[in-house]
Amino acid sequence: MGRAGAKYANMRRRLYLMLDPAAGPSVGLSPLNRVLALLIFVSVGVAIFESEPLVYQGRESIFYWTEVSIATVFLVEYGARLWVCVEDPAYADSVKGRIVYALSPAALLDFIAVAPVLFTLVGSEVFLLRLFRMIRILRLAKLGRYSTAMSTIWKAMQSRRYELIMSICIAGLMLLLSSTLLYIVEGEIQPAAFGSIPRAMWWSIATLTTVGYGDVFPVTALGRVLAGITAIIGIGLIAMPTGILAAAFSDALAEQRIQRGGDSHGG
Repeated sequence: MGRAGAKYANMRRRLYLMLDPAAGPSVGLSPLNRVLALLIFVSVGVAIFESEPLVYQGRESIFYWTEVSIATVFLVEYGARLWVCVEDPAYADSVKGRIVYALSPAALLDFIAVAPVLFTLVGSEVFLLRLFRMIRILRLAKLGRYSTAMSTIWKAMQSRRYELIMSICIAGLMLLLSSTLLYIVEGEIQPAAFGSIPRAMWWSIATLTTVGYGDVFPVTALGRVLAGITAIIGIGLIAMPTGILAAAFSDALAEQRIQRGGDSHGG
């Protein structure tokens, strides 16, 4: 490798370490990642305020050029990540590695976050234009690549996935059971609200989640008894995944502290 090639590889390596927080030995975000994270918040804020006519009307050009500027930065970032991804052993092959990386969830999310501005520039139907603009909110999900907390949360959920799946299955069973019972008891009396199991599911969801909108409710004595039992069961259904996740987060944080302690002693 000549001097120019070595300089090229060294520059790519340095940019890779700046873009990927987990690649280097240092803890925390690089200055470049701090700027990108700040731009994500700015972009989401722009998308939120753009939905308010009182703020947006009369300032269309300001919002437009702000979004174009931010999208340009993210487009350059996307290209830079495609360029440096071969520094990761998982994508070491120059051509194939970049294709595999481009199809990875993180890269696809980066592209989706940039794509709306392309549709905005070429124009579209009003509904589609609004939809593409609101997709920019997904840029907030890009923060996950800058946060060790997000990886900790993901590991915690993975470690308790079977318990969480079981709690979801139990919740689905209770939803179906309560909807069916209320359909049988209240269906003929309130056909608009309980005339079918799918209609009764709206009431069951509101009751099991302890939201209780009050727009639909049983009027018979037996229906009210079933409603009370459903509400009590709903408290347990909400507490179950909450307890599972709390225990998982506690274990993940404890493991993280142990790893940090080992790293500090090793250093």
